[in-house]
Amino acid sequence: MASIYFVRHGQSEWNVTDQICGATDIPLTAQGRAQARETGEKIRELGIRADLILCSPLQRAADTAKEISEVTGIPVKVEPRLVEQNFGIWEGTSPRDSEAFRAAKLNFICSYGDGESMFRVAQRIYNLLDELKAEAENAAPGTDPPTYILVAHNGIARFVKSYFLDMTNEEFASFGVGNCEVCRFDF
Repeated sequence: MASIYFVRHGQSEWNVTDQICGATDIPLTAQGRAQARETGEKIRELGIRADLILCSPLQRAADTAKEISEVTGIPVKVEPRLVEQNFGIWEGTSPRDSEAFRAAKLNFICSYGDGESMFRVAQRIYNLLDELKAEAENAAPGTDPPTYILVAHNGIARFVKSYFLDMTNEEFASFGVGNCEVCRFDF
């Protein structure tokens, strides 16, 4: 059985101020860097063996991946398709869990002005996961399939989970993971 692990980035500056980050490139806080190192230690202690860490190009995820890599020795590669959804007019607004934003996330075709629709994000994430699944299925006989750690964003976590498990629209729109939380999914 092939597995992937998903890790949300460490605490960012806008997580602290309760603003919607989306595709805006916001750095980690000192606590976020510490969370990333602790996650690397946790991955090592749990004996998670991965071939590669794939990460979003946004600095909060890329820096989290680098910290994890330094602790675990697992190499990192930037995967552009893991970039967070562009929430258009919602980026930088607060609070992140406002009633209006929760309602907007139920409009899967909407691009939020100059942003990106849920359908477009699903396409790129599902395509990536399809490729990783195919690599696992095509592993040479007698070898373990490749295992990946994906380091990305809360919004991307929704799409990854929905790839593996059925979710209602409401469950999808409200799903989230904590900073540096590690989730396992099996193909």
